Amino acid sequence: MSIGTAITIALVVLLVIFIVLYFFGRRAQKKQEATQDQIAQTTQQISMFVIDKKIMRLMDAGLPEAATANANFITKRAKVPVLRAKVGPQVMNLVCERDTFDRVPVKKEVKAMVSGIYVTSVKSMHGKQDALPEVKKSWFRRLSDKIQEKGGAAPVKSK
Repeated sequence: MSIGTAITIALVVLLVIFIVLYFFGRRAQKKQEATQDQIAQTTQQISMFVIDKKIMRLMDAGLPEAATANANFITKRAKVPVLRAKVGPQVMNLVCERDTFDRVPVKKEVKAMVSGIYVTSVKSMHGKQDALPEVKKSWFRRLSDKIQEKGGAAPVKSK
């Protein structure tokens, strides 16, 4: 077996891997768009008092059994941003988006857009919004943003 044949076989294998990953990525993107549409349809605005916020494992977050029952092993051990808030007369644990989690003030009343136990956005009710500190992007994040911008993708929200 010559070197040219080995290189050709390696290139064909890499091409097949890239094609498979492309189709899996498209399928995952369609699923994500469908879930985002579903979340947008069921979103409602509520007023709540944020007691505490933490990033913790899904199983340790104190979420309802129905929310954790159908999660796979990796998801159960993944860390998620969790808000402990008083909504009306009851205290609830809510899962939050990462970028929204940074903007949530603790020990303040806020108006939030909530879909089930998932908080999508938060607006402060009283007082002014606290400005987020500017975080320097890593080399990899800057490179990734530049590639996505040149590829025509929407800008990525980063911390």
